[in-house]
Amino acid sequence: MARIDDYVAAKKLAAERLSREKFETVSARSGFLKAGENAFEVPFLGKAYRVSYPEFDFTTEEAPIQEQVLILHYMTAPEVSVSGNWIAYREIPDASFYFSAFVKRAVDPLKKAFGRDVSLLEKAAKKLGGKSIDAGDAGFEFLLFPRVPIQLILWEGDEEFASEANILFDETVGLLLSPEDIAWLAGMLVYRLMGLAK
Repeated sequence: MARIDDYVAAKKLAAERLSREKFETVSARSGFLKAGENAFEVPFLGKAYRVSYPEFDFTTEEAPIQEQVLILHYMTAPEVSVSGNWIAYREIPDASFYFSAFVKRAVDPLKKAFGRDVSLLEKAAKKLGGKSIDAGDAGFEFLLFPRVPIQLILWEGDEEFASEANILFDETVGLLLSPEDIAWLAGMLVYRLMGLAK
């Protein structure tokens, strides 16, 4: 488990790297738009953050440090187009080491929160702008960053059968974020949906 000091150090490294690039370069690559003078508008999980340039400080509502690091890591990623080909977490290069953390952080909470009543997922997904897809008993696609779509698929359980869930990613996701960041991102989405379902 990473400590707060590790996140602070990771944020500092990413911010330093980004500060050496032109505003227009970072904006074009990330897909984040300009917000006023020297700032990016960063929509994330139903919130709207403002990130200053060239400091890369989060100047609007308080953003958890894990979210800040994730957003800055995405902003440093190369410019890659979404392919439209979906893969499971295990298929992401070098993701096997983090697979158990991914299941614990994202898949298990998804099943526990929504596996007995997929209508709760449907309501929460609509609040977060999820697009319904034809998969499972309930399936939704979310665009978490301009080039990072994620699909959540759920099969409802009952007294006889346990619920099942799958989380899919565009095959380019491993070029944009590390396996650890991807596991965090999926977990953040699931926990945000759980909060919206209450």
